[in-house]
Amino acid sequence: MPAVQGDATDEMLMVRYQRGEAPAFAELVHRHSRLVYTFVLRQLRDRNLSEDVTQQVFMRLVQRAGEFKHAARFSTWLYSITRNLCVDHLRRLSHRQHTSLDAAGPGRDNDTPLVEGLSDPHPRASVERSAQASQMKASILVAVEGLPDEQREVFLLRQIANLSFREIAEVTETPENTVKSRMRYALDRLREKLSEFEEYARALR
Repeated sequence: MPAVQGDATDEMLMVRYQRGEAPAFAELVHRHSRLVYTFVLRQLRDRNLSEDVTQQVFMRLVQRAGEFKHAARFSTWLYSITRNLCVDHLRRLSHRQHTSLDAAGPGRDNDTPLVEGLSDPHPRASVERSAQASQMKASILVAVEGLPDEQREVFLLRQIANLSFREIAEVTETPENTVKSRMRYALDRLREKLSEFEEYARALR
């Protein structure tokens, strides 16, 4: 049996899973579960629900494994499923008041790909620098949470899922030019909100 880790692409792993290689699916879960959870959490704003939905995403992959075409990009297929499940849950929760991502709570997951790497890597970092890093993380999360739903969705698919504009258009069933416009407006809003953190604001793409 060929190795499922290393240089195997996601698409190769999915094809192997279709052929009955269970370890290939385990590797896909290992590669993508944290990113999927991060995307879902930023959309649903509920930790426990996001964990459940993330599990549903991979259960849905198992159920629909036979539909995957080897010529397709796995991440586009994965986030189409993820996005559709988020939309379904948001509709059900539309009448409820969501808990803010900025609110403190047990098990809160702040060290997500959206903000990781912002802490000082040196063990002797000053208290002031550590406090600034924490403030930056909190500001980023609040700024992203404050985006209009459609802009936040595009931003997350771009920054977390690393999808191209064409792929985001496919996932959201939206014209590519509209996707680019939403991203542009999202970046303008975030740069304005994060102007005090110029280095991060310049890195937004």
